[in-house]
Amino acid sequence: MVASKGLRKGRFITFEGGEGSGKSTQVKMLVESLATRGIEAVATREPGGSPDAEVLRTALLSGLVAPLGPAAEAMIFSAARIDHLDKLIKPALARGAFVVCDRFADSTRAYQGALGNLSESFIDGLEHVTVGDSMPDLTFILDVPAEIGLARAARRRGDDAVDRFEAETIDFHRALLAAFHDIAERNPHRCVIIDAARRPNHVAALIWHQVEARLLSKTSLT
Repeated sequence: MVASKGLRKGRFITFEGGEGSGKSTQVKMLVESLATRGIEAVATREPGGSPDAEVLRTALLSGLVAPLGPAAEAMIFSAARIDHLDKLIKPALARGAFVVCDRFADSTRAYQGALGNLSESFIDGLEHVTVGDSMPDLTFILDVPAEIGLARAARRRGDDAVDRFEAETIDFHRALLAAFHDIAERNPHRCVIIDAARRPNHVAALIWHQVEARLLSKTSLT
């Protein structure tokens, strides 16, 4: 991720966690905080983030792909990710912007890998082909008990239909949180677990502290 000469180095920040953990809220708040400091920041999401990837998002979250099994589901998520990287993420980083993304490759590793019982070698290979050297600089894993997260998601959803993943059992969502914790433990240089059961403003302050320390110091901006 090398910025063009004379430009601030682009940085890639991702948010991970279970359903209702507050990812979209914190993405929005972080982008606003960066903007107030004169830093161009692009908010995006997965699956989706580019027109073609948004089409695949509809198929994935509707459950249309689920009967094909976790391997096929992981590959379709990855197809959407390739387009997202090529059309939005890489160009933004190249011009020196910060990209802040609601979910990325760690979600595939947790949902389809750990909970879909796909082998690590399969997920590693898929990630190598799909993401390559475009892994995030910093990943926040928003830690919220499954019961609280699902209740939040239900309030947010209102009368809309439940999506493919929100419809899973409580045991699934507890195992999902454990999978994200495992990812964080394996990648301490990149991942930070944040207690996201608190008020959004308090969570945002914890996140900003990490962004300042890890990505906005004088040495990190060169």
